[in-house]
Amino acid sequence: MKFIKIFFKIIGSVILLLLLIIATMVTTMDETPYQQMPYYKQWKQLVSEVKTDTSGSTAKFKVGWAKINITPASPTPTAGYGNRRGKPYTSVHDSVYVRVLVIDNGFTKAAIVAADLLIIPPTVVKLLQSKLTEREIPFAQVFFGATHSHNSVGGWGTGVSSLFFSGKYDEATVERLADAIVTGIVKAKEKMEPAELAYMEARDTIDIRNRLVGEEGEIDPEIRSAAFITDSGQKVILSSYAAHSTVINSKNIVLSRDYPGVLVDSLENGRYDFAMYMAGAVGSMGPIEKGTDDFDEMKNQAFGVQRALLAADAQKDQVKGAILESVTLPLPLREPSPRLTMNLVLRSWAFKKAFGEYPVFIKALRIGNILMVGMPGDFSGELVAGLDAYAKTKGLNLMVTSFNGGYIGYITHDKYFDRDLYETKTMSWYGPYNGAYLQEVIKDLIDKLS
Repeated sequence: MKFIKIFFKIIGSVILLLLLIIATMVTTMDETPYQQMPYYKQWKQLVSEVKTDTSGSTAKFKVGWAKINITPASPTPTAGYGNRRGKPYTSVHDSVYVRVLVIDNGFTKAAIVAADLLIIPPTVVKLLQSKLTEREIPFAQVFFGATHSHNSVGGWGTGVSSLFFSGKYDEATVERLADAIVTGIVKAKEKMEPAELAYMEARDTIDIRNRLVGEEGEIDPEIRSAAFITDSGQKVILSSYAAHSTVINSKNIVLSRDYPGVLVDSLENGRYDFAMYMAGAVGSMGPIEKGTDDFDEMKNQAFGVQRALLAADAQKDQVKGAILESVTLPLPLREPSPRLTMNLVLRSWAFKKAFGEYPVFIKALRIGNILMVGMPGDFSGELVAGLDAYAKTKGLNLMVTSFNGGYIGYITHDKYFDRDLYETKTMSWYGPYNGAYLQEVIKDLIDKLS
């Protein structure tokens, strides 16, 4: 009897200890409106201090470009779908690259980097902040984006996320990716040509769907492009679309750029000498798979987007002058609070311990009358239409892209925040109202750079 009492006393103590540990790790969601939070005031102060420069209003652009192959010598973990747990790819379906476009207006330079990766990894960006100096192009003047292929190089993630989305961390992979980006910038600068710029906009409603709420929600069907033609007649295009690069399913573990790779190759085999692609506001947006297998579907998706992009009725606006402005700002947020259930969340210290801490920032690049804004995560296409229209009232054409080198999960429309869905529960890490807050952030940048 005495032994039983001691046993239950020990069990009770263990349970109490576990409850205390859980209490230090778990709390409830902070639903304070974002306008009342300190981070909102911090953002307003940061953006108010941005200085604009229109020195290139009567100048002319020069551009240079480069492509660096980042296909590994042997299989690495495959970054993308969580259910793969970072398994190595079994074969190379098509090679992956870093593509770089460098722009110069005679007063300043900027670089645009598009990588055939799931995201621009924060670990790589941390390294680039020291590697990119005035001799190349400073980090603050480099605009990053990814094709968001779910079948590309892994091994760059840290913490819990590496176990699911990118596989075991490998320092050599991070170094190799950072070096490829630097090499691309250096090579792109070696041969700069005078060029004219045009903004192009097309609509493709038949190759994109709202994967979050279906027909209840909206889509972002615009294909937005910046196109240069050099004095020697070379043609360059950077395009962005919002459909996720998830045509290849999770069971097909091959290295591939997914449909953006087919699109870029086709453009380069046709009208353009150099093409780049960046995932747009891909949050909540999916492709429409049509075909007999993954690779047939991949081609059909790419050719559907290309058909709309090159259509005779696509909008094309010639850009006058050569204004070139880069902005990189810290992005203040509330403390992370990822959901464990719809009501209970992980405390911020536990999240940071598990996932690691990396800087979060927002990037903007104005090229003539085109304003590119890079978001640190999967930004929802449902949030773009109003911003696009607002930018046009200011004389700007807006291109919102995802994966700028920071990562904060999914940013969805606030009206869906309380739905028990993957994007709004599992991948929503920074609490409520971020849809409205980040729309306001972009609007502030439009005001500042217009």
